[in-house]
Amino acid sequence: MIKNIILDFGDVLINLDKPATAKAMVQHGFTGLTPDLDNLFQTYEKGFISSSNFLDEVSEHFPNASREYLMQAWNSILLDFPDYRLRFIEKLAAENQFKMILLSNTNDLHIECVKEQMGMERFNRFKNAFDVFYLSYEMGMRKPDSDIFEFVLEEHKLNAPETFFVDDVKENTDSAAVLGINVWNLQVGKEDVTELKSKL
Repeated sequence: MIKNIILDFGDVLINLDKPATAKAMVQHGFTGLTPDLDNLFQTYEKGFISSSNFLDEVSEHFPNASREYLMQAWNSILLDFPDYRLRFIEKLAAENQFKMILLSNTNDLHIECVKEQMGMERFNRFKNAFDVFYLSYEMGMRKPDSDIFEFVLEEHKLNAPETFFVDDVKENTDSAAVLGINVWNLQVGKEDVTELKSKL
């Protein structure tokens, strides 16, 4: 029996345009993700460097792009958070059947942008639908590393077989499944988180 639900944020609740940042940076010479940039993004997503230092380092790779442009390009991935999904998680929370946990790979600049786009009233409604609200940059860990899932299970004394995890990235659901967590690798554009109960 499922007692705990762990939801990803991007492309599960909020819509994303994942190629947007890369497209915005092509005019500044971006041709593909280098190991250096990938490492920088993951370091930032784990909260190991500040937003200011992150922008400084990105600027070194793209010296012709203004700091303002870099911030806009970085945040261009973020689209809308449909109201029907917000109402869905609020209803799920109100039913009080499950422990509700958000587990998102994200960073300070993205969350600040989300707050601005949603407005603080809607953002707080979103946050308050969860018993626990985990953001990778505040945890010093990120998916798909197994330690992030192990931490959540141990911290809240959750049994993996009683836990259900939804994420659009297969690498993340595969990692959770290895620990015995039930998973749904949501297919963006073909499935919606509002179908959750039919998947349990």
